[in-house]
This record gives sequence, C-alpha cells and structure tokens, in this order.
Amino acid sequence: MSLDEIRKRIDELDARLVQLLNERTEAAMEIGRVKQETGQEIYVPSREKAVLDRVVSLNQGPLNNDSVMAIYREIMSAALALEHDLKIAYLGPQATFTHQAARSRFGASVHYEACQTIADVFAAVQKRTADYGVVPIENSTEGAVTHTLDEFLDTPLKICAEIYLPISHHMMAAVPKEQIKQLYSNPQVFGQCRQWLHDNMPGVDLVAVSSTARAAEMASKETHSGALASDLAAELYGLTVLSRDIQDLGGNTTRFLVVGKSYSDPTGTDKTSLCFGVRHEAGALCTALDVLRKHDLNMTKIESRPSKTRQWEYFFFVDVEGHAVDPKVKAALEALRDHCPVLTVLGAYPRGRAVEA
Repeated sequence: MSLDEIRKRIDELDARLVQLLNERTEAAMEIGRVKQETGQEIYVPSREKAVLDRVVSLNQGPLNNDSVMAIYREIMSAALALEHDLKIAYLGPQATFTHQAARSRFGASVHYEACQTIADVFAAVQKRTADYGVVPIENSTEGAVTHTLDEFLDTPLKICAEIYLPISHHMMAAVPKEQIKQLYSNPQVFGQCRQWLHDNMPGVDLVAVSSTARAAEMASKETHSGALASDLAAELYGLTVLSRDIQDLGGNTTRFLVVGKSYSDPTGTDKTSLCFGVRHEAGALCTALDVLRKHDLNMTKIESRPSKTRQWEYFFFVDVEGHAVDPKVKAALEALRDHCPVLTVLGAYPRGRAVEA
C-alpha cells in the first residue's frame, strides 16, 4: 500500500474508533445513572480490574499490555467524569508522587484536589468535599508512612484500592551543582538517597519540607538551593535536572491507598487490611498471629503504632491475602475477635500490581 492509502486506512479506523468510544461512553453514563439512583459507588475497583483483565486477555499486539491498560484507564477516566463530577483528594501540592499515583489510577479527566496534609485528605473524603482520597502508606526502602496509619485510628474511612508507583528521584536546581548550598525534599526522600547524598553532596544542608513538589517550588525561588524531586516537579517549576535516578536502591516503589466510604467487592485476587489491639499480657500478639496461621492466611505486612489513650499499648496493622468475605478470611476474623478487644477491617480491595522502577 502507498503512504496515502495507509493514511486513508488510519482515517477510516479513527472514524470507527470515535464512534465506538462514544457508544461505549453512552453505555457507561447509563450505568452511572443507575448507580446514582440506587446509591451505589461511582468508582468500583472490582469492575475496573475485570475490564482491564478482559481487554488484556483480548490483546494480540502489537500494543503491549501496559499500553492497552493505559489507554483504557483514560477511556474509563473520561466516562467517570461524565457519570459524576468525580473529585479526588491527594497529598499535594501538584506534581507530588501522590499526585502522580492518583493520576495513574483515575486518569486525566476527573478533578483533583491538592491537600496540605494526609489528615486533610481523610477529612475531605469524610466531609464529602471529595469522593475519594489517595495517600501514601509505605515505601520499599523506608517503610511505613505512620501519619497514614494514625488516620485510620481516627476515621471510619475504608481502603478500596491500592496503587504501586515506581519512584525515581532526581537532583535539580536553577544553578550549577557546585553552587548548591542547601537541598530541599521530603524526609523519606532524603532517606532513600542517603548514600548518594553522602558521596556527592557533602557539606550541603538537607532541609526537610512537606513534599517533593514543595521542595522544587522553594528551590525555584531561592538562590544556591536545589531539590530532590520528580521530572514532573522539575518541569512545573522550571528547574534543570542535574543528576538522575539518585535513589540508593533499584526497584524503589511506593505503595499508595485509595480511601473512600466503603471497600471493594471481591475479585478473586484480593487483599484485606486489619487493625487490631491485643490484651496487655504475655504472648497475646503471638496468639493473635497464630490465628492467621491456623486459617492458612498469608500475611504480607505488619506494623505497630502506639495507642493514643493508654501508654505502652499498641495497635497492629496487618495485611493478608484474600477478601474479608472469603470463607477462610471471614472465619479467621471471627476467631480473632475472641483474642482481640479491638478489631477493625480497614478495607478489602484488589491486589495491586507492583511494577519495577
């Protein structure tokens, strides 16, 4: 075929695609109307997973599966925006990794609300000024984000999805490297780049701020300052990336949670998050964890946080494979209640896909 013939073929395919996309969107809008009439959640992670799994199974190339999923996320994002004026709260400002994680899940068509703190994200969802919130929960290098864990002790919100985002940190500034006297970034980022900073920026002051985007903003306004942040932050604040991928370990990934009013329906490949307290007696935690072993549940995470009401007593946050309504998980939860004076299911949701950086 000649170049003109190929282009004519593409034009014909585009016309069909636009027609089919609009037909699909009309069907999605009808589903949205039914959801609103019956009081159902607009965003349904279990259905999202089913759609993505199905289109991947239908894919025969040459597009790879990641490209197909990225395209369909944007298709679903456009439909969600038409179904409902969906608003997503996230730990801001713009260009934070949490912002990137939120966009990777909800796409470019919905509305986003930047919040100053993790507590503000939870408050926005609880007060219904946002439909869902996205918050960091742990990093593969630095561990848990304790502020997020603490918020689950104070609010009734549930986890409905998780997001894994590969993290790459870059050193950026508006001045040459040798003129930098102080570097701004989030404390977690300094921890993830500790060895590189020791080897390459000795004597430079490390100033902790609330986010990588805030760090880039401050570096753009001050002389002799730089930031550790993302490509998006460098672009947004007009900084030059001087050193790329400075994190100490490869595969650096941060896990984020989507919080809402209720958790997801089961999909067959799920995770359940729990918070429980045990009696202040010898072996109490061991006894509680043995319940999970006896019910053959694979525990993928455990963290402890001090109780805010009684000294030297702790709450434990645990993730297990399976959904809270699965018979095996349900039986384990019933048995746990015999050993734990406090037990809360924080959420049940489709297991996210960890991607290598």
